Amino acid sequence: MSLTGKNALVTGATSGIGRATAALLAERGAHVLVSGRDVDRGAKVVTEIRNAGGTADFVGATLTDAASARTLADRAAELTGQVDILVNNAAIAVFGPTAGIQEADFDACYDINVKIPFFLVGAIAPTMAARGKGVIVNVSTMVSMLGSAGSAVYASSKAALNLLTKSWAAEYGPKGVRVNAVAPGPTLTEGTAEQYGTDQLAALAKRSPAGRVAEPDEIARVIGFLVSEEASFIHGAVLAADGGRTAI
Repeated sequence: MSLTGKNALVTGATSGIGRATAALLAERGAHVLVSGRDVDRGAKVVTEIRNAGGTADFVGATLTDAASARTLADRAAELTGQVDILVNNAAIAVFGPTAGIQEADFDACYDINVKIPFFLVGAIAPTMAARGKGVIVNVSTMVSMLGSAGSAVYASSKAALNLLTKSWAAEYGPKGVRVNAVAPGPTLTEGTAEQYGTDQLAALAKRSPAGRVAEPDEIARVIGFLVSEEASFIHGAVLAADGGRTAI
């Protein structure tokens, strides 16, 4: 699963699954661009990667619209020459009763979860296709594949990302670009611990065959598989990494 010589851009890479993914890809030889809003956290991730013998740079980005996505793509190309691996991980979660959701929260969720990946892929995938190779992995969620009260906004935004994954596989797959997604179940990160609490996460995870919460490294390894040549014949898949929850 060596990624030596590859350049990877990971959005939302300053914490959680993104941070674990950036570290893993760097460990396997990729030059990783750690993207996020928080400069201090980004610098810390880069330092950790470099101290472990990897290669990484921080690219600050507040992703809100098409222009910000294109600016990030341009900056990534300037730093690396070309992006070989794109991991669309940056996301926000909005939960609550449908009647109580504010329009600003709805828009923010769809902007970062759908619009940003759309325009990042639009900026990066054509150059991959021109070279005849490249890999894109979108980070979705378990709740995009089942109905649950209070998750309509977040779940539907990620369901849109699932369909985009398949559409992009159809569009770019014939040109040598593999596009897939991973749909994690409850994962213990800084963000989920703050938003839900460890007890609620554990209670949710008990409903799966695995019966436990995932660690970020476990999801990162799934992403690491999908970007590797070991997954060379996988196109347009939404791979559940949820401890079996959506299977039952």
